[in-house]
Amino acid sequence: MEKNIGKLIETLRSKKISMFRKDFLLTWEKSRDEIDATFLVADALRAMRDANISTRVWDSGIAVSNFRDNSTRTRFSYASACDLLGLYVQDLDEGKSQIAHGETVRETANMISFLSEAIGIRDDMYLGEGDKYQREVAKALDEGVAAGVLPDRPAIVNLQSDVDHPTQAMADFLHLSNHFGGIDGLKGKKIAMTWAYSPSYGKPLSVPQGIIGLASRFGMDITLAHPEGYDLIPDVVELSKRQAKESGGSFRHVTSMDEAFKGADIVYPKSWAPFDVMQKRVPLLRNGDQAGLKDLEKKCLENNARYRDWECTEDRMKLTRSGTALYMHCLPADITDVSCKAGEVAASVFDRYRDDTYREASYKPYIIAAMILLGKEKDPAGLLAKMLERGTPRVVRP
Repeated sequence: MEKNIGKLIETLRSKKISMFRKDFLLTWEKSRDEIDATFLVADALRAMRDANISTRVWDSGIAVSNFRDNSTRTRFSYASACDLLGLYVQDLDEGKSQIAHGETVRETANMISFLSEAIGIRDDMYLGEGDKYQREVAKALDEGVAAGVLPDRPAIVNLQSDVDHPTQAMADFLHLSNHFGGIDGLKGKKIAMTWAYSPSYGKPLSVPQGIIGLASRFGMDITLAHPEGYDLIPDVVELSKRQAKESGGSFRHVTSMDEAFKGADIVYPKSWAPFDVMQKRVPLLRNGDQAGLKDLEKKCLENNARYRDWECTEDRMKLTRSGTALYMHCLPADITDVSCKAGEVAASVFDRYRDDTYREASYKPYIIAAMILLGKEKDPAGLLAKMLERGTPRVVRP
């Protein structure tokens, strides 16, 4: 086990990275070496924990948790990641803070950061606002450090914005890397990122955008499928097309779920709200227009119902390569006749891949920990080597 960890560290040393004092907001802002470095650190941290080696970097320090939307997996993954590194997690409850009284983003960012090492932010409710808010916090931190108000710069980790969900996408692809024998094993694999029916209408665009934005870095053959009108942010789609071409992969856009599933190695059926609907929601949410939101929801659910047959069924799985494609989902999935009357995936399909989806989710704490460590440490390979040499047991056993 220690030999394998040492190999991961040596591979990390060969990567050209510039992540120190940098935030992790969008995967496409990181170089391929920096993406690979994040995977390597995550794998090393997981291997150390499996080998009962402590990975505590800090003896004290705060990690701020700012969830502006509901979460289960990402919230607990962030807390687990911070604890893995030795940080105490403090929730920022905006309703119980001075933010409710008009405190500025600049002031809040500095006030929570005197002894903080990391800030995790989920802000995916408002299209055009989540990524913008995270960058506003980042700018405030830069100004605080420059003015000598803050002793150091906390690393910001995007725990989901309106544009990307990098902790989810990176965890998904670390899962794929291990499933297919390494990240290079993804080249030429066909992945179908498809819309699927859901009895709800307001799911963010950031998961499918994160998947195509990252899959296009590895020479994969990507098929994006959705009914007409269920578009993603156009700029992200165009970016993914360019990246796919640069990496030696391909990108095609279809309006048939069956067409997307044909010959696929990986299928990712996931519901999302149309781009134009997410745009319409923003002023209604901001104005607290409950009547307007209910009317929009009614119209959208009626439109969704036209595509109730967009479900990951046993028959569709038979269309995939040898009928054995890997099913993926960020969870929770809308499971037909289990969590809802009609949903994204048939119960028999989900049940067969249940452990795979749980395994997929299990990489997220290590991905988040890697993002924090790379943003805070100038020599991450050297730090990991010291941890390995130190060999402090995480659990004392007789």
